[in-house]
Parts: sequence; structure tokens; C-alpha cells
Amino acid sequence: MTGAGGERPRTEHGERAAPGRAPGDGQQVAPGDGQQVAAGHGERPAAAARTVRAAGCVLWRRAPGTGSLEICLVHRPKYDDWSHPKGKLKRAEEPLAAALREVEEETGHRCAPGPRLSDSHYVADGRPKVVHYWAAEETGGRFVPNAEVDRVCWMSPEAARARLTRSRDRLLVDEFLALPRHA
Repeated sequence: MTGAGGERPRTEHGERAAPGRAPGDGQQVAPGDGQQVAAGHGERPAAAARTVRAAGCVLWRRAPGTGSLEICLVHRPKYDDWSHPKGKLKRAEEPLAAALREVEEETGHRCAPGPRLSDSHYVADGRPKVVHYWAAEETGGRFVPNAEVDRVCWMSPEAARARLTRSRDRLLVDEFLALPRHA
């Protein structure tokens, strides 16, 4: 499919659409999140073998003293963003094991996994990425700044929603709060 003058049409971000595809065919874009990966009807997702797999948690606890619900966010200096603790799976690692490992590596806290939350699909560095998430209750530990995470912040769900950099991470807070145990 080509546009005027034989040039391929451009996506809403100014990139040329793939040959034979109109801008946006089989793709969704979330504001502020970059491209979301979604295959059209009867198509296989492009570069499925190259999909980056990651896992993480919406880490929560009851605040010492008040017992109010708090969510832990991590600040990554490399990206200057606030997000939920997460990271890439190691070879042959199961997603839940990776999520628990990443929480401890990034926050210094151990946790007990709870319900599975929605996966997040997006494009990072030109490659499709899927992040598997769980709700997880903090069970102990202490944060020590490291190369990946220089700060953690425990805050109310409302404050966490406001601090999170990406809308897809805010949706996870909403999903977490909708769980029966937190109603």
C-alpha cells in the first residue's frame, strides 16, 4: 500500500507504515506510552520470537502504625521515571519467579505473591515487550540504593497513581484496588 508519489503512508508519529499496511493497522497507541502491540485478525504478532519478556509486582503493605494501604514505587535514574518493580526474565525462568526476584533486587523487600494482574504489552527500544504482573504483599526487608533503583517510595494508592510516570502503570493500581481483598 503506497500513498501519493509511491511513498508509504506514515503513522501518527511520522514513521512510515510497514509495506502493505496502513498506519495503525493492527496497532494501538496509548497516550504517553508508545506503541502497543496487537496483531490484526488472522495475523501472527510481528517478531514474536524477539518479544522481550519481563515480570513484576504491584508491591503493597499495611503502613506501620496506621495500617493504611501503601504501594511501593521505584525510581529508575536511567529513565528518570517512577514505576512498579519489574525486570527481564532470565533464560528458562518462570514469570512469577522473575517477578519475586526483581522485587527483591530492586526494592530489597521480599514478598508473598497474590493474584495475577493484567499483562502489559508495549514496544521498548523497537522490540515488543510483555510484562507479567502480580499483586504481592511485602513480607520484610530493607531498601539499599543500587545501580538500577536509587529510591523507593511507599505511598497511598492515590499518591502512587499521581506519581507513576506511565498510564499503563496507573491501570495496574486501579486493577489492584478492584481486588476483593482491598474493597
